[in-house]
Amino acid sequence: MNTCHGGKSKMKVSELRAGMKRIDLKVKVTDIGEPRDVNTRFGPARVATATVADDSGQAKLSLWNKDIDKIGVGDTVEIKNGYISEFRGELQVNVGQYGKMDVVKE
Repeated sequence: MNTCHGGKSKMKVSELRAGMKRIDLKVKVTDIGEPRDVNTRFGPARVATATVADDSGQAKLSLWNKDIDKIGVGDTVEIKNGYISEFRGELQVNVGQYGKMDVVKE
């Protein structure tokens, strides 16, 4: 596992807890739900929920607007500077305004 990004190692899904911030995670996309249109305080947006997993477990990932079209089922994604919330009793990984998500080639 590559841990050279500022000396901070990537977390495992099983280590995630609601309220965590500045999370670095590498996960595989196992499912992506249908995008839906929502109204936010910033105006209309598209949102979809993906299921992501590593060898320790799985979690939900919120995808907003252009991020929905960036990834597909089977892709491995790296999330940098994400945060964790809880929605309807499930942990939710969020990229957020200051985070970054990239598809990585294995």
